[in-house]
Amino acid sequence: MVGAKLSGLEFLTAEWDVLPMSDAPESPVAGEQAEEEMEPVMVTMTFQTAQPDELLAVLSKYVVLCRGASGCRNVDLVASMTKPGRLVIVQKWESPEHQGEHFDSSVMVDMATACTGLLSEPPDIDLYEAVTMHDLK
Repeated sequence: MVGAKLSGLEFLTAEWDVLPMSDAPESPVAGEQAEEEMEPVMVTMTFQTAQPDELLAVLSKYVVLCRGASGCRNVDLVASMTKPGRLVIVQKWESPEHQGEHFDSSVMVDMATACTGLLSEPPDIDLYEAVTMHDLK
């Protein structure tokens, strides 16, 4: 489902297609993948609510837990300055496999469950493949 938009809780049951891995030569260290071989992916999750304080508490906890997940490069939680009650989570993952493992994790399921009754509409979930994506250090 690379590039597909998911809404509602479809993201918990969707089968995710895996982006093909690079044909670059293997890393000089056996069993490790060189950083340039990784194909990072980005996920956005947009939530709309009439209960922003309650949803902010749920999503803030999720972001903290998510940052410790294997393959998580970054997670940000932002609030719209133009649309009241709109919160967006932006995630960057080392690979589609890391992202898929996280979406199947108890952290993700617990967050989705905790959102029950807090959302004005189903969340808008989108998965992006890297065109140009790197970390500034």
